[in-house]
Amino acid sequence: MSPASTGRSVAPVTGNAVAIKNFAFSPATLKVKAGTTVTWTNQDTDAHTLTSAGSGGPLHSAALATHATYTYTFTKPGTYAYLCTIHPFMTGTVEVT
Repeated sequence: MSPASTGRSVAPVTGNAVAIKNFAFSPATLKVKAGTTVTWTNQDTDAHTLTSAGSGGPLHSAALATHATYTYTFTKPGTYAYLCTIHPFMTGTVEVT
């Protein structure tokens, strides 16, 4: 069995899409290159938001209804933590290189 197939889900995932389902952001940590546009899609029946953790962050969505999407283009490297302001236990991170 190769190390990549051990089923560990803690490693950051690369891509440009995050699902909001079962009151969680999936993947919880997304790795992208600067210039990537990331799309979040709400797959829950409850509304969720996407808001930067801390002040001054770039992510500020309205409440997303079921199947609604929010997109943001990350232009600067860094780590962007975010949460759902309606359900603050829902957190995620985008790592931009």
